[in-house]
Amino acid sequence: MNYQIGTKRMQAYRTEIADIRKKMREALADTEPQEVDDYVFTTQTGTVRLSELFGAHDNLIVVHNMGSSCPACTMWADGYNGVHQHVVDRASFVVSSPDAPEVQKAFAESRGWKFSMVSHQGSTFAADMGYRSPEGKWWPGLSTFKRDGSRILRVSDTQLGPYDDFCSVFHLFDMLPGGATGWRPKFSYP
Repeated sequence: MNYQIGTKRMQAYRTEIADIRKKMREALADTEPQEVDDYVFTTQTGTVRLSELFGAHDNLIVVHNMGSSCPACTMWADGYNGVHQHVVDRASFVVSSPDAPEVQKAFAESRGWKFSMVSHQGSTFAADMGYRSPEGKWWPGLSTFKRDGSRILRVSDTQLGPYDDFCSVFHLFDMLPGGATGWRPKFSYP
């Protein structure tokens, strides 16, 4: 097919995706939130409760990160760093991982990350949210919460992985011949 026809077809698919996103927002609005416990996390300065992570906002985004051993989770977090200032204007944002706070701090500093991190080490938070396998492996994902008086409600969640909505790298590669063609994220590149 020629370029103009291919471009027109791709735009039609993008319009379909936009329509599906609208349906997803409508479904979310009709979904009853799930009440959750006020979990306790550890940070460099001590413990913090889930309720405290909201700060001045009524909405909270928590990324379920697999930790400093995962190059894919690192790439996703590198991307959050770029949009952080925009996101925190609307909602609080924190990355949670099983790493100890000292490991998180050193790793975040080595990457230049600006966002807050908490450790769920020793808690059931990741498992209760569905981001730990029965065999004990961590899974990447994202959960959103809202504060309703003294209650904490989980509004939505999704797993993270290649071609999800939360990592632009794969979408940029979609514009290249052959897409990502087996490309995998690394901690650094030559």
